[in-house]
Amino acid sequence: MRPDLLKMKEVALIYLDRSGGLQKFVDDCKRYNDSKQSYAVYRFIISINPSDIAELDAALGNQILHKPMKAAQIFQSVCFIAIKTLSLIEQLQTEAQINIVLKPTHLPPLPSYVLSLCEFPLDYISQRFYMSEGIVIAMGTVTKYTQGARFLCSEETCPFSEDKQLVEMIDAKALSAFQGYSNNKPHFRIQSFTVFLRDELSNKMKIGNRYRFIGIPACIQNCSQFTVCIEVNSMQLCSPEGTSCISENFKYLLSLTSSSCWRFTAMLATIFASQVVPPGTYNTLKLSILLSLVQTCDRDRETADYLDLLIVTSDTLIADRLLNYSVCLVARGIRHPASNDIFPTVSKDKHGTGTASIQACSALLAKGGICFIGDLLSHKKDKLELLQSVLESRTTTVFIPGKKYGEDVDQQVILPIQTSFWTFVDEDLSSKKYVQMDNTLIGKLDLSSIAANLIDAFGLLIHCNELSCQPPLPLFDHIMKKAIDPEEAPCTISQQFRTQDYEELIVFAKNLHVELSSEAERLIHGYYLASRRVRTDSIHGSKLSTSALKILVSLSKAHTKLSLRKKVLEEDVLIAVLLFESSLTLKHGASVFCVAPNAVFPFDLIDENTLQQRDVYLMQCYQQLLQFIATYSPGTHVTTNEE
Repeated sequence: MRPDLLKMKEVALIYLDRSGGLQKFVDDCKRYNDSKQSYAVYRFIISINPSDIAELDAALGNQILHKPMKAAQIFQSVCFIAIKTLSLIEQLQTEAQINIVLKPTHLPPLPSYVLSLCEFPLDYISQRFYMSEGIVIAMGTVTKYTQGARFLCSEETCPFSEDKQLVEMIDAKALSAFQGYSNNKPHFRIQSFTVFLRDELSNKMKIGNRYRFIGIPACIQNCSQFTVCIEVNSMQLCSPEGTSCISENFKYLLSLTSSSCWRFTAMLATIFASQVVPPGTYNTLKLSILLSLVQTCDRDRETADYLDLLIVTSDTLIADRLLNYSVCLVARGIRHPASNDIFPTVSKDKHGTGTASIQACSALLAKGGICFIGDLLSHKKDKLELLQSVLESRTTTVFIPGKKYGEDVDQQVILPIQTSFWTFVDEDLSSKKYVQMDNTLIGKLDLSSIAANLIDAFGLLIHCNELSCQPPLPLFDHIMKKAIDPEEAPCTISQQFRTQDYEELIVFAKNLHVELSSEAERLIHGYYLASRRVRTDSIHGSKLSTSALKILVSLSKAHTKLSLRKKVLEEDVLIAVLLFESSLTLKHGASVFCVAPNAVFPFDLIDENTLQQRDVYLMQCYQQLLQFIATYSPGTHVTTNEE
């Protein structure tokens, strides 16, 4: 035996002993030996740290990183000798029966180990480990294959076969192509790539998630086409990349408005999106957008809060521009293309296996973020019915007919939809005629072309009627200036707050962990019970949706996050109640708790005096809320100022 090969085998044994891998190998052998099943191949997974091995022996470390197949043979020989020496598996006859899978825990942090399909050598000779990242956009069903030969296995009971799954991924940067607004966005083509998940890795990825993985690139031929794919060796879910700070300008604004729990968020909404609309316009909508943005969640949580927005406006162009701009402020903000499907679909796998492949579509690509679906009335009735079902259950079901895709039985795959939805409608087109009829309830919008259950499924219904009673000249002037010079700031204050500042603020705010104070919780429950009582009749029952309480809590927490606090106060609950009650009024008409349509922004906020007037007005609303609770939910004890 060559001296260098013998040395590498000795180092491999030393590393296994020091790292605990040898004990794991012995335990795996015992399970094989105790099993009553006969095996032709014995598969062992060995986790390795290439850097630690390189310190013991550079030659072996180099083999693992650049010639993993030969490195696996070295470990195969070491493991065979160990089995025979220690009599670990009685049935084992030859070294060829051992299948060693080396799983590096990481690769050196050097550019040469990061896979780039643009720079990867076209001869595909270098079959070594690379590190890459991607977002899952499609996932095939699991199929059997023969482990040793890597070909399809049609015999389900074959003891030498395992599971395999084909997954389509895209680079995370490609998501910017699905966003609405972007400065100087170049035109480019999105290229997906295929990864193979085998054995224990099957079904470990979820559609819409972002993964970092180590694998070996290869080239496969399907008919006359060659496709680059990656054999995944190990993988992990990518942690969200957040920022731990906000801009100095926002810190200064926070200190200036610290005398009131309402002023900071009011100023944020007033100057927000000044690149699209003049400061001070559409404040209620802009505040609602910011609240929805800070309720997005990068982490894979089943109990995440969602804030869906349905906007009714007579100026859909401005609403579309504003929402387009806003959806780009989070990493997973997706503008849904009207020609595509919102929810997952099934198609035949393009690699020739004949199996089913689930395509992600917009809702899953926006996982943990915002899915902006544009004009609600541009979607067909069946799509709107599916949207309503998803909004109510936060899941969608994909049906896979077995006969069509080579399976014995049909399958139903239930996928969680973890995103918030934004949409708008033209109020002139959403009703047959927008006039106050004798039988129309006060404050209720006539949205006869939209199913009432679908309207109720949205967390907030917002009516943008701010400009109807104001001269539109500031808006036209703003649009003309931006058309002539897109870089020109419309006013002095907006120069201080860039889009990037808002992006950082949203990332910081949404990662805050907030808790309800006991006073805030009592106020929420008091309003909820009183509102159910006044909005219930003997014929239709309660007009409040089953998710009303959850929406109130979500709104309250969102305002707390946007205020950069960690404890939900009664002041946060008041803003949530005013927004929610305004939404209820638009859906079902006014109640005895009469809230003005512009209750959250009753004045133009232009100076300290108008901010003070707003504080006084909101305090009056708070007293009105306490009186409403005391009258219609007397069992709820809410602390008043006098107490």
